[in-house]
Amino acid sequence: MSESRDGIDVSAEALIALRPRCHALMLPMHRPAASALAGAYRSRFRGRGVDFEESRNYQPGDDIRNMDWRVTARTGRPHTKVFQEERERPVLIILDASPSLFFGTRVRLKSVAAAQMAAAIAWTAVKRGDRVGAFLSAPGEHQELRPAGGRRGAMRVVQGLVDWLDPARMGDGREPLSATLERARHTLRPGSLVLVISDFFGLDDDCNRHLSRIRQHNDVIGCQVLDPAEESLPPGRYPITDGRQVSLLDTVADRGRREFEAMRSAHEEAPRRLFQRHQCGWVTLRTTDDPVDVLGRELRVLVGRSR
Repeated sequence: MSESRDGIDVSAEALIALRPRCHALMLPMHRPAASALAGAYRSRFRGRGVDFEESRNYQPGDDIRNMDWRVTARTGRPHTKVFQEERERPVLIILDASPSLFFGTRVRLKSVAAAQMAAAIAWTAVKRGDRVGAFLSAPGEHQELRPAGGRRGAMRVVQGLVDWLDPARMGDGREPLSATLERARHTLRPGSLVLVISDFFGLDDDCNRHLSRIRQHNDVIGCQVLDPAEESLPPGRYPITDGRQVSLLDTVADRGRREFEAMRSAHEEAPRRLFQRHQCGWVTLRTTDDPVDVLGRELRVLVGRSR
């Protein structure tokens, strides 16, 4: 796999090198689908686009939910609405670049893994003719890259990732994920495929409300980025900090191990349950994983079960 130089820096060359490996991947379409990726996830668009084209005489087998009652009343004959199938759709990558994303103990930082997953999604989207954009967020600032098609659209996302995920520009503090979701919600066009990439340390109660509103008119997949040290630690005493306070995590004592396990479980389960509650997709990406392999495996499951 093509890597950034040391697993710390996000380089455009490494993200561009992912392109050939994404040619065979396919993002979910606007149609019913359920899979391990989706967690009983079903598209709300049922196989058609959202753009009205014309009304025509009703034919046996037409979906009664698409009846054009105004034309039916005016002509005295049943008519149904016809929708033009969308040949492209916006794909928006929401990247939550909180300070905790610049952490890693194996292979690469979480920020590098997140960038590789985002780039793989971008290349996959433009390969099938979709437009891709990004909403990049960090404490106190954000940047919107409006969806664009073709190589130009993917390259705008790639360059945005390189600039945004530079460790030298990492600020202090933390912003709740709900603030990112709220801002992104106002930029979305209905019918988009939305991918939220985060480590979800900024998850808060208001995320439920904003995710629910995004999901009403869009398909959503969450991707949690994890490092092995966040899932399991050998017995020891570890200095830890949140950027403001320093403490000691003792996993030698039974109580310390139980507290760590409780924190680990809550950190992994809470966002997954939230996304699945709203029938969104869910992917777990570890810093030791190959992001393209993870994306490809999950998408194959999704497409296979949706047929």
